[in-house]
Amino acid sequence: MLNSNWAVIIPMANEEPEFHHFTTELVKVLDELNSGKIYFVVDKVSKDRTLQLCHDLSCKDMRFVTVWAPETRNVVDAYLRGYREAYQAGHDFIIEMDAGMSHDPQAIPIFLDALHQGYECVFGSRFIAGGSIGDSPLKRRLLSQGGTLLANLLLGTRLHDMTSGFQGFHAHALGKLLDYRLLSKAHFYQTEVRYLMRAFKHVEVPIRYRAPSPRVSRNSISNSLSVLRHYFMKRLSGKAVIIDGGKRG
Repeated sequence: MLNSNWAVIIPMANEEPEFHHFTTELVKVLDELNSGKIYFVVDKVSKDRTLQLCHDLSCKDMRFVTVWAPETRNVVDAYLRGYREAYQAGHDFIIEMDAGMSHDPQAIPIFLDALHQGYECVFGSRFIAGGSIGDSPLKRRLLSQGGTLLANLLLGTRLHDMTSGFQGFHAHALGKLLDYRLLSKAHFYQTEVRYLMRAFKHVEVPIRYRAPSPRVSRNSISNSLSVLRHYFMKRLSGKAVIIDGGKRG
């Protein structure tokens, strides 16, 4: 059932230390499912040999595609560039995850199962049964859990995790998202996406967050609060923003 036309997009920045471990795990998943493609998105933020390593792997294994994206201005641009590459290549299911073993490649089949079951959006959650947020500093945990509580309060959403960067979409749902101009500039853009896509049939699946992400900057936090305020004010005024076109669920 998993032999579908699926892809995973992964922004890659300064990933040299974990590159071989991470890509070995990705190869295992590709081999087990006998399908799939991986899109690495690399931009100027990366200062080590990540780009060269990605190119080398792409040359050896056609299931890996390296996307050089020097025009990206932030991590959101990198995610969207990867989405567009996979969407334009005609993949049915498109999954986003982080590199560096923050997200476990072995969870990819869980997302594919849910997408095959008819869910249009599948969101990874660290805060449901089977999920975890190990190895992360206390501040990061508080930001993730506090961000989820605040987003649910202000936006009227009911997800257990509004800030995870592991998620998957049916192509038709992703196409709707790509037509919308996101306000987010930093890591918490997932909160905006999950809010906007709430009309689509969606589900949360457990993920294990296994390694600390880079420090969250004050600018990232400021941007996330600004975006939350924007959508909250729209909701208060009776003009709540939503990306429609999917089945209500």
